[in-house]
Amino acid sequence: MKRKFRFIKALACFAGTIIGVGFFCLPYVARQAGFFVVVAYFILMSGIVIVIHSLLGEVTCDTHRVARIPGYAEEYLGKRAKKISFTVSLLSLTGALLAYLIMGGEFLYLLLSPLIGGAVIYYVLAYFILGSIIIYRDRCAMVPIQLILGVVFVLILLFFFFRGLPYVHLNNLATFDYRLLTMPYGVVLFSLWGITLVPEVKEIVDRNRKKLFKVIGFGIIISAICYLLFTFTILGVSGAQTTNDAVLGFSKIIDPRLIYLGFLLGLITTFTSFISIGTTLKKIFWYDLKLSKKRSWAFACFIPLALYLLGFKNCIDVIGLTGGIFLGLEGIIVILIYQHFVKKRFQYRIPFFTYLLIILLLLGMVSEIAYLFIR
Repeated sequence: MKRKFRFIKALACFAGTIIGVGFFCLPYVARQAGFFVVVAYFILMSGIVIVIHSLLGEVTCDTHRVARIPGYAEEYLGKRAKKISFTVSLLSLTGALLAYLIMGGEFLYLLLSPLIGGAVIYYVLAYFILGSIIIYRDRCAMVPIQLILGVVFVLILLFFFFRGLPYVHLNNLATFDYRLLTMPYGVVLFSLWGITLVPEVKEIVDRNRKKLFKVIGFGIIISAICYLLFTFTILGVSGAQTTNDAVLGFSKIIDPRLIYLGFLLGLITTFTSFISIGTTLKKIFWYDLKLSKKRSWAFACFIPLALYLLGFKNCIDVIGLTGGIFLGLEGIIVILIYQHFVKKRFQYRIPFFTYLLIILLLLGMVSEIAYLFIR
C-alpha cells in the first residue's frame, strides 16, 4: 500500500507540474494554426519528450549523487558544460516561472477583483508571496496539497468537457493556416516538459527504475490527453471567439457564471507548477552551485518577479521562447549527458537514435526562431 501511494504521489507531483500555463494558451494557438496541427504536434512531441525524460531517468538511477541537470553535466561532460547547462536551466526555469507568474496573477485578479477590487500588480504580488513562502519551506509541504488539487483539477476539467460538449461545433476545429505551421512547437514542448522533476521523482519512488519510467510515461501521456481534451472543448465551443486565456470566450457562449470556475482552474494549474518549478530552481542553486539555502531561494523567486516588473508580460511569447529554444537546448544537453554516460559507465556505443533526437530539437529551435523573429 505504501509503495502504491509513493507511485501516486510521484505521478501527481510530475503530472501536476507538467500541466500548467500551457493549458490556457493552447486553445488560442490551435485557433491560429489549426486544431489538427496541434494534435499532430502532441502525438510527435509526446513520444520525443518521453524518450528524452527517460534518458535522464537512466542517468539519475545509476549516478549516486544528489544533483540536477547542471550537476550531471559536470559529472559526464566537464566543468564548462556545467556552466552552460546551468545557464540554460536558469533561462528555461526562469521563463517557466515568469509565465506562471503572469497567468497565475492574472487568474487571481480575475477571480477576486470583482469582490475586493485593486490593480493586477497587487494580485501578482500576492500570488508571488504565497508561492515564495511554500518554495522556501520546500515542496514536501506541497505534495499532499498537489494530490488534492489534482483531484479538483480533474473534476473541473470533466465538468467543462461535459458542459461544453453539446455546444461544440466541429467546423470550429477545421481552421488551418500554413503560415503559422511552426507556431505550436514551442508551446507544445513547453506544455509537456517536466525534465527537471525527474531527479525529484526518482527520490519519491526510492530509486525504483521501473516506477520512475512508468511515472514519466503515464505523466506525459495523461498531460497530453488533458491538454487535447481541454483544447477540443474550448475551441469547439468558442471558435473565432477563443481568447488567449481560453476561459472568457467559452463562458460568454455557455454561461457567464462558468468564468469563475475557469479562473479557479487556471489558478490551480499555474500555482502547483509555480511551486514545483520554483523548488527545482532553488535546488539547482543549492545543490549544484553550493549556494546557501536562503540565497538559492532568493535567486529562484525574485528573478522572475524582476522580469515581470521590467515589462515581460506577453505569456504566449514567453512560453514559445522558453519552450522552443531554452527547453530545446536543455533537451540537447540531456542527450549529450546520456551519450557520455553510456560510454563512461558501460562502454556502450552511443545509440544512433540520440543523434536523430538532437537533429529534431535543432530543427525545432530554428522553426521557433523563424516564428518569433521573422513573423
